[in-house]
Amino acid sequence: MKRLFAVLLATLVVITLTACSIRQNASQKEITVWTLQMGDFADYMYKVIRTYEKEHPNLQIKWVDVPFSEGEKRTLAAVMTDNPPDLINLNPDFSALLAQKGTLEEILPEYTEQYNPEIIKALMYEDKLYSIPWYATSAITIYNKDLFEKSGIIRLPKTYKELAAVAEKIKINTNAYAYLPTITENDTMLKILNKYGISNISDLNSSQSYKVFEMFKELYKNDLIPPETITMTHREALEQYMSGKIIFYQGGANFLNMIKENAPTIYNNTDVMEQVRGSAGQFDISVMNFVIPKRAKMKKEALDFCLYLTNSENQLALAKMTNIIATNTNALNDEFYNDNSDLISKARSISAKQLNHIYPQLKQRRNQKEINNQVNTAVQTILTEKASIDATLGKLVNAIKNEE
Repeated sequence: MKRLFAVLLATLVVITLTACSIRQNASQKEITVWTLQMGDFADYMYKVIRTYEKEHPNLQIKWVDVPFSEGEKRTLAAVMTDNPPDLINLNPDFSALLAQKGTLEEILPEYTEQYNPEIIKALMYEDKLYSIPWYATSAITIYNKDLFEKSGIIRLPKTYKELAAVAEKIKINTNAYAYLPTITENDTMLKILNKYGISNISDLNSSQSYKVFEMFKELYKNDLIPPETITMTHREALEQYMSGKIIFYQGGANFLNMIKENAPTIYNNTDVMEQVRGSAGQFDISVMNFVIPKRAKMKKEALDFCLYLTNSENQLALAKMTNIIATNTNALNDEFYNDNSDLISKARSISAKQLNHIYPQLKQRRNQKEINNQVNTAVQTILTEKASIDATLGKLVNAIKNEE
């Protein structure tokens, strides 16, 4: 009898504990979070998630990492359903498209005070905010100190105009090109035009736009930028830099590690400075952000977790593992971004400071890839003198407008 009683008691305990567990799980709320290509940082993500769940025992985070190539397609399908993810990692251009469709929850101003105000301003869509910034990147200018000294130039060029003005002197004195602008890669030319205040399609046929195209045409015609300018990518331009064939290279600070590993002699003669500007004075950046679908079931909880994931402590931890720039103001003020003790630290510091001068930003359109291709074709036509600048730009603007 005693043995039977013990078995019954043990069974009762198990049933009771199971029932409690079921009740506890039933009371838990699940937040579904999608990120883009963060698999390499799974340990970081799980650590943040576990800490948050410990502080919020009634919440459970379901993290799904989506391949970058599938992000837009899967997100567009998901936000139209009745059960989309609660929090989605996107780029600002696609976020703006979803905001235009009315599928995103608006983020109120009181939730954005911890972030860089220039970035918040750049993320606005029709004076409203629909996203929270997570991290950013901002290219810097990498240059060969040895070739710069041989060039006879007294001052480092800060603008495209200054760079164009010294291109001939550089080539004569060093037998190297000043730089290789990859102006037919993706939206590179549009970003350059944006630095001259050109952000609308109608402005592509303006006098300011004409001057920019004319500047590159003259450089190309006079062999002051490489012929490969109209075909090469930024990775191929980096190869030219590591071979000592160009003095200035514009790219992310992460490329310094590649130079150090593949061309140590060039790396030892390398320094960094700000990104080359146009007349408008701003810098290019790329931002990744989070959005909350309007049909999400856990909008309030998703926002709370988003603010936690993007707070200064967590952003800084991610930044120290990668080459990204934090968007949180407190994180940007950390000594990590004010260190010039070595070349990579100096590059990181310059990139971070550039976030304070990024507005106005080029606004992407729904058919941006097609627009990029049309602009790049126009660049090739103009540089190879197959048609005049006026005729080509007029044709370009009409073609883009006809597709809208």
